[in-house]
Amino acid sequence: RMAGSLEALGFERLVDARAPPADGSAAAPQGKADIVVINTCSIRDHAEQKLYSLLGPYAIRKRSGEPVAIVVAGCVAQQEGARLLRRVPEVDVVMGPQYSNRLGDLLEDALNGNQVVATEPTYIMEDVTKPRRGSGVCAWVNVIYGCNERCTYCVVPGTRGVEQSRPVESIRKEMEELAAVGYKEVTLLGQNVDAYGRDMSPKRKFSELLRHVANVPGIERVRFVTSHPRYMSESVITAVAECPRLMPVFHIPAQSGDDEVLRRMGRGYTAERYLEIVAKIRRKIPHAAITSDFIVGTPGETDAQFEATLDLMRAVRFDASMTAAYSPRPNTPMALWDGQLSEEVKEERLARINRLVGEHALAHAEAMLGRDEQVLVEERNTKRPEQVIGRTRCNRLVFFAGDIDALRGRLVTVRITEARKFSLTGELVRGD
Repeated sequence: RMAGSLEALGFERLVDARAPPADGSAAAPQGKADIVVINTCSIRDHAEQKLYSLLGPYAIRKRSGEPVAIVVAGCVAQQEGARLLRRVPEVDVVMGPQYSNRLGDLLEDALNGNQVVATEPTYIMEDVTKPRRGSGVCAWVNVIYGCNERCTYCVVPGTRGVEQSRPVESIRKEMEELAAVGYKEVTLLGQNVDAYGRDMSPKRKFSELLRHVANVPGIERVRFVTSHPRYMSESVITAVAECPRLMPVFHIPAQSGDDEVLRRMGRGYTAERYLEIVAKIRRKIPHAAITSDFIVGTPGETDAQFEATLDLMRAVRFDASMTAAYSPRPNTPMALWDGQLSEEVKEERLARINRLVGEHALAHAEAMLGRDEQVLVEERNTKRPEQVIGRTRCNRLVFFAGDIDALRGRLVTVRITEARKFSLTGELVRGD
């Protein structure tokens, strides 16, 4: 969205020679940019250190007299605020995520000679700025910004602001515009999509939004992330079961399998409640994919509590899980608690949980051998140009031989011939 805003003002995207496009797209022209935008995320540790390291060369350019405007955006910007300007006075704009569609206004103020810190809470305005998108087939669409939860380990509430749901009509309109230029899949985004609509008057439900956007002409697949076990309702599961274009994938972060750890995290549910949600999904959509997030080694986590997490994983057998060893984050309650575990203990637990993640992922993949799967073709396999890459309905990555120019954006049937933990190989059966 920020890149789209700058392009609307007439700026051309340049690529830093040290940082080629992460999405594998063709490189934009290289050169020394007049405006440098560093978009940050503070979920993982060392984000602040990485930012200050990255700022160094641009600060040197500015000190040497070059006319370069430096913008730091995102969660670390929100977290650091004016401290960032004190530490790196060459920075022109520090802006939180809630200001992403107002970059042009902030930049104009900076180019007039002012340093700008935009981190105060603000209501995110609907605008006509189109986000830049790395893919021509799959797009992301925000449905709710911010988060009202207060998980004790998490920096998000303090950096992304309060929950603000976008109007249903705006979301559908954006999806219609995406379809008009050839996109085939949309992922609806929110830190907690199940909170969608509770800040509206009258209140709306996320399941209502799903049904409303599940029939946008031209959009063949709709996905969504992230669900919260505390709020996830059966109506969402029913909507996915009844609407063919809603993909049967549920990303529901459990974080832990121990009730006391979940209580200390401030998650608001128990392991039993989590398993009840999984059981409802399995009853209505037996072949749905369920994925999760886990944090191991939080302060005071005992061996028995860690084992409870492994027990939950064995009970569910997740298709995939994102895992992390706990790292204290600035301005979070858990960072100040006693009982911080050693890095050795955290790394040992992370290795064990990752082994289990891999075992379950491989078992799910091997169960697909010989099956015919519907695949949406996205891109060429850059490592093997004779192959294309797509995803199944359950979001499994599939490689198979094919002509990308003929197949990009098409739904095809692929027979699975090889299985790995997190990807598959197959052969084209037919174009659907």
